[in-house]
Order: sequence, then structure tokens, then C-alpha cells
Amino acid sequence: MRAYELIQKKKQGNEFTTDEINYIVNDFTSGQISDAQMSALLMAIYFKGMTPGETTALTMAMVRSGDQMDLSSLPGIKVDKHSTGGVGDKTTLVVGPIVAALGVPVAKMSGRGLGHTGGTVDKLESIPGLRTEIPTNEFLKIVTRHGICVTGQSGNFAPADKKIYALRDITATVDSIPLIAASIMSKKIAAGADRILLDVKTGNGAFMKTLADSQALANAMVEIGEGCGRKTVALITDMSVPLGYAVGNYLEILEVIDVLKDQGPKDLTHICIEISAHMLYLAEKGSIKTCRDLAKQAISNGTALAKFTEMVTAQSGDISYLLDEIEQGSQFPIAKFQTPIPSPVDGYITWMDTEGIGNCAVNLGAGREKLDDILDFTAGIIIKRKTGDAVKIGEPLAVLHSADYKLASAVKQKYLDCLNFSDTPVEKPTLIYG
Repeated sequence: MRAYELIQKKKQGNEFTTDEINYIVNDFTSGQISDAQMSALLMAIYFKGMTPGETTALTMAMVRSGDQMDLSSLPGIKVDKHSTGGVGDKTTLVVGPIVAALGVPVAKMSGRGLGHTGGTVDKLESIPGLRTEIPTNEFLKIVTRHGICVTGQSGNFAPADKKIYALRDITATVDSIPLIAASIMSKKIAAGADRILLDVKTGNGAFMKTLADSQALANAMVEIGEGCGRKTVALITDMSVPLGYAVGNYLEILEVIDVLKDQGPKDLTHICIEISAHMLYLAEKGSIKTCRDLAKQAISNGTALAKFTEMVTAQSGDISYLLDEIEQGSQFPIAKFQTPIPSPVDGYITWMDTEGIGNCAVNLGAGREKLDDILDFTAGIIIKRKTGDAVKIGEPLAVLHSADYKLASAVKQKYLDCLNFSDTPVEKPTLIYG
């Protein structure tokens, strides 16, 4: 078997066998296939695509290249959740406690933010003392005792994917749906859950900008999950406007608490209830309607909020910050400057550049442009008006939180450039497309 022959085969649009895919992954990972040959192969895949069988075989080859989490010691059906990312997406921190409060173990490994999308791990680390780097044995013990633990990705999961992705990143082949699907699912399969719920975002703030591309990615990932023996469900949810009102790490933690107190934004609450319902359904807790009712009850009776504070304590977070927010008012450090952005017109917001708004938060210090950037946990944006809302001249559209007034002043115009206004009202975006 030679890399040259396989490049030729895919260039002609033919299907790889499982043995050929195993050869490609193993020999590229070990350095026997050169970067130049793999680049050519990735470009051929970009143009000719892959069948569901090929993407499943690629996923499993990448899974076998590294560690695999063993969750067999945990009771019941283990359900993992993955979001393709966006602006203001703090759903894991709401959904995890809801599902765990209802008896489904949540052993969740999450990532850090890069670019306009925030990271769950960064949001958790804005709680003083909270640990997200936890050894596997302790991670499993916390889940066994408390029902939930959310950590950063540990272990050597899918190293072949990391090496392949680095090459995709410099060869303009990142946006290949089979390669995206295999990359995401290789880490989900390696994480060891029995079943998988996917939250595939669509819109200008998502990785997949169009509904058609989001549907194609969702279908590809579900086919991989099922092909790897994991029952898998995907929801396609909106990211044409930020989710909720808070963008930025500690600001989003406060909004998580609001949702768990049943006082959160309607859009965020609705999405979290639906994701929770489908995770509970995968865990065989009843019909979707029954599971939706269970999720709502976990919020209304306080058990989900209690589970969140239990998780924070188990991961060494300073619970006094949360209890003070829940009972009296936040102890969290407040940004030095809070700069309102007044509306320049009377009318309605008809469109938001959600990715641009995410980049505004990065400019304020809430996100990273490079992996080694240091975050300002107090930085971010509180959005006051979104697509479909009426606005009046001088009323705040958003409030920028920053440590530097000049920085906030520079971001004000960038934020305004992310909005379109009209005299004519528009409907608010659909939240769940399918």
C-alpha cells in the first residue's frame, strides 16, 4: 500500500476500504506518510468527499490512535453532549446540572475558547479556586459521588486528529464536512459515553453559516455515532444572535445561575430545556414530553441549582461567590469600567453580526486570539437589545465590561457596526430548526 496510490484513488472519486483508512491514519501519525502527501490527500477528500462508511472508519482509526475513557464504573446510561460553539453558549453549565439532578451521570470534558467562541472551561475557571484539570481517577470519583464533573480535556485523546487538523488548518481544508464530523466525533467516541447529544449551531455566529451546511454536518455526525455503536441525536439550533444576554466568562456564570433560578433569558432557557430533554430521552427517562417536563421541574424545584453548587464545591470552587449571588448579590469582581452603547436611532434591530459581537468581547479581553492569551474574567458584554427588539435613541443597546476605558471606547463603534436597524419590525429568529 502506497500513499501515492491512495491519493490517486481518492482523486478519482473512489471509496477507501477500512484497511486503507487505517493505513493512512497510522502511517501519517507515525511520520511515514509525509505532510506533502497528506495535504494532497486532504485536498482530494475536500473535493471528492467521503461516504458514511469512510467517515466512520476514519473516526475509529483516530479514536484508536490514543487514549479512550472507560466510564463503565459509572452507573446507568452515560450521555455526552457536544456543541459546535457560538457566542454566549453556556448551555453545558445549565444542562449538566439539570440532567445530573435527574439521575443521569454527566462525565463531561470541555474545551477552552479561541476566537469569537467562548469556552466552557474558561467560564468555570472564572469561579475562584475551581479546578478543571483533574486526574482521571478523581474525575470518575467525583461523578460517582456527585453525579457530575466538568473538566478540561485530559489524556491523549485522538492524537491523530490533532495532527491531521494542524495540516487542515494550513491547507484550507478545515471546512470539509466529512473531516469536521470525523474530528468532532473521534473525541466524543474516545470520551466513552454510551450515547451522544449534538447541538449543531447554525447562523452567522456559528462555524456552519447556512442551515443546509448545518444539516449536512448533523447528518454526518449522527451517521458516525450510529456507525460506531453510539445512539446519537442532533439538534440544529440558532446562532444568528448571541444566546442569552451575557457574553464573557464570569458574566455568563451569573446568567447560568439566573437560568437555574428560573429567572434567565427565555431563549437560553428554552434551548437548555430542549437539550436536557433529549439527553434524558437518550438515557431512557421517558418520552421527549416527559423528559421536557422533568427538566422544567428540576429548575422549578431547585434541584438543578443545588446540583450546580454541589459540582462547584466538588471541583474546589469557592462556593461563597455563588451562594452570595444566589441569596443576596454577587461577590464576583466587577469590571472597572461599564460602558453603555446608546442606540443611535429609533426603530428595530433587524440583524446582528454575532461573530463580530463575539470578536468585540475578545477585544475587551474576554476571549483569546492566540492560545496563550491571558483572559480578563471580568470582561465581556451584557446585551440589552437583540434582533426583533424595538430601540429608542439614547437607550442602551449593550453594556461593555472592561478594565480599560479607552479599550471600551474603541469597541463601541465596532459593536454598532454589528447591528442593522430599520423602521419596520422583524420576527425574532427561530431557536430550533430540527
